[in-house]
Amino acid sequence: MKPYYQDNLITLYCGDMREVVPAVGLTADAIITDPPYGETSLEWDRWPEGWVKIAESVAPQMWCFGSMRMFLEHRDDFRAWKLAQDVVWEKHNGSGFAKDRFKRVHELALHFYRGEWRSLYNEPPRMAGGWKNYGRRNEKQAHTGVIGGFKAQESEDRLQRSVIQVRSCHKQAVHPTQKPDGIVRPLLECSVPPGGKVVDFFVGSGTTLAVARELGLHAVGIEGKEEYCEKIVKRLSQEVLAFGS
Repeated sequence: MKPYYQDNLITLYCGDMREVVPAVGLTADAIITDPPYGETSLEWDRWPEGWVKIAESVAPQMWCFGSMRMFLEHRDDFRAWKLAQDVVWEKHNGSGFAKDRFKRVHELALHFYRGEWRSLYNEPPRMAGGWKNYGRRNEKQAHTGVIGGFKAQESEDRLQRSVIQVRSCHKQAVHPTQKPDGIVRPLLECSVPPGGKVVDFFVGSGTTLAVARELGLHAVGIEGKEEYCEKIVKRLSQEVLAFGS
């Protein structure tokens, strides 16, 4: 099968992943993907039956975006996978069409794996810490509850938190479910080794491909609609290469 686009790091196929993967025999270090959740009546929002089974042959670990409803309704599809962890993407805005429910301003990214956890590449990104108390005066506190003085210093880096706040692509998105670079980057850094390879079965706007290239990673994306493939190619042509960033 001929790629729709290809350069030294990125390969893009146009088609149904259930047909493309068997045809080209994809393998990778990890999968990062955002399937249709199947929660609306929109024409494109249809759960692709069988895709999770196909993913089992591609990579030993997978980050999958979705909602709690989606994961619960399709829990049997994931029964061959083990759940490692979950990340919450907190958006600055969200959907609130139902007047009898909380306004949803988050999405989930669940991390699944197969085989032995210790055999997988796993390097959770780190973030700058806040302040760490490392000493308190050893003196009796006043009955009024006045807190004694303490020493503090800027703390060392700490693990990335599981709730990640990133602005959504509001008014800038070229795809209805476009994910911002800031939520995809930590997932790539966590699960794909330097110079490694990631696959995205539902590449949409091309965020996984664009961020992977910035990190110097190999990436294969599959998109079912040619109109979005055209937009992905345009986006990639405008991206500034920043290998090793």
